[in-house]
Amino acid sequence: MPRLSEVIAALENLWPAERAESWDAVGTVAGDPDQEVSRVLFAVDPVQEIVDEAVKLGADLLITHHPLYLRGTTTVAAHTFKGRVVHTLIKHDIALHVAHTNADTADPGVSDALAGALGLRVVRPLVPDPTDPEGRRGLGRVCELDHPVTVAELAARAAARLPATAQGIRVAGDAEATVRTVAVSGGSGDSLFDHVRAAGVDAFLTADLRHHPASEFIADRAHRPLALLDAAHWATEWPWCELAATQLDEISDRHGWDLRVHVSRTVTDPWTSHSPSPGAPN
Repeated sequence: MPRLSEVIAALENLWPAERAESWDAVGTVAGDPDQEVSRVLFAVDPVQEIVDEAVKLGADLLITHHPLYLRGTTTVAAHTFKGRVVHTLIKHDIALHVAHTNADTADPGVSDALAGALGLRVVRPLVPDPTDPEGRRGLGRVCELDHPVTVAELAARAAARLPATAQGIRVAGDAEATVRTVAVSGGSGDSLFDHVRAAGVDAFLTADLRHHPASEFIADRAHRPLALLDAAHWATEWPWCELAATQLDEISDRHGWDLRVHVSRTVTDPWTSHSPSPGAPN
């Protein structure tokens, strides 16, 4: 069995920490570099429910997309919910490693996995990484469909293929408009609106769209009509877990590690139910 330090070195080749945004907190949060690793669990959120799943599974390493501590803290006391996570990890010898914005911009990365889940063909990054001479890394992806669909059909595809959440898929724009090209970005994406306009796509699928930016985006007809599809944050990033697990499986096979790699299917989206307004449009 490999040591944690060996597995982390392989993960750093996939998602180098130096490619994370300056505000981000990625890398190893807990774990002894010399401990052996035989079972790994991937998840989006390092919340207690996921840590308890790792304990039950007998995992030695938990890899999440979202950081546990994005900002500084002065306590890991077990009466705090993040402190309880740390106590549980250490008590059960489970390491925690985070790949966040360094996985967003990777090739392949979070948005590649999202595009793959939706059956879209990736053409290029939405926001290219200027340090990548091949032009494959960066935030978001510009994609093409095999054949044109309506906005409503694309939304239905996303609802069917992404993990089920209470939110489902919200749509802004003409539901009957034709879509040939789509920009996608896993996680919060309304900071990318200028890049979406410049890409000249027919629709943009992302998460966490806020009222005012979305309203102004839809109202701006200077370039062309664009549709917005707003999915749950967790649902747009969960496909990366399957992609990343496959990548680690390949590394394990190459090194003869015989790791047992799992993906959590526990829904950690915070919204648990949805009551549509009477008479609301479908």
